[in-house]
Amino acid sequence: MPLSSACSFFLRMPSIRLMNDRRLLYYRWISGMGLLSNIIIGDECSVRPHTDGKKNGAMNGKEYMMRKKLWILIVLVLVTACSAGKASVPDGKPAVKNTYTRITQKEAAEMMTRDDGHIIVDVRREDEYASGHIPGAVLIPNESITTEKPEALPDPDQIILVYCRSGNRSAQAAQKLAAMGYTRVYDFGGIMTWDGPVE
Repeated sequence: MPLSSACSFFLRMPSIRLMNDRRLLYYRWISGMGLLSNIIIGDECSVRPHTDGKKNGAMNGKEYMMRKKLWILIVLVLVTACSAGKASVPDGKPAVKNTYTRITQKEAAEMMTRDDGHIIVDVRREDEYASGHIPGAVLIPNESITTEKPEALPDPDQIILVYCRSGNRSAQAAQKLAAMGYTRVYDFGGIMTWDGPVE
């Protein structure tokens, strides 16, 4: 159905009478969620077509249900459109601004296999890094992350995978990096539970 025809169809829709035990209210279909409320509330209220006594304007049950279903469909389409475009962590898409994303180590290991320009950041102390770290990880101790962007992280939109020993410092570092404007910061906890390669 063309958009113009659909709009004309709904503009001709009669008033809706919303009845319950306590009050009688009238709604136009465009005034809100009358039909949707009837579905959610169930038996607490009833929605009936009202034509002010005009016999020719009365709707039969089939037409009423068709309009009701079409209204619900429009609401669902709008909700779906609004929810589209959310970030997907495994794909490394931007997280919410000024926040970081916590991911599992399995997800982190999968992201490390992709050729997407990501960087792995170890935020432990230098001696801890020297005792064993994830291959390819760069050392940026949590204590050294203050208010200035680290030289090893020049691109604010680069995918940054952060870890430490147990997960405490990595969360702190990830939050500080996100607050500095880095948009793709992912914290995957500590190396203590890492079952991937270490060098």
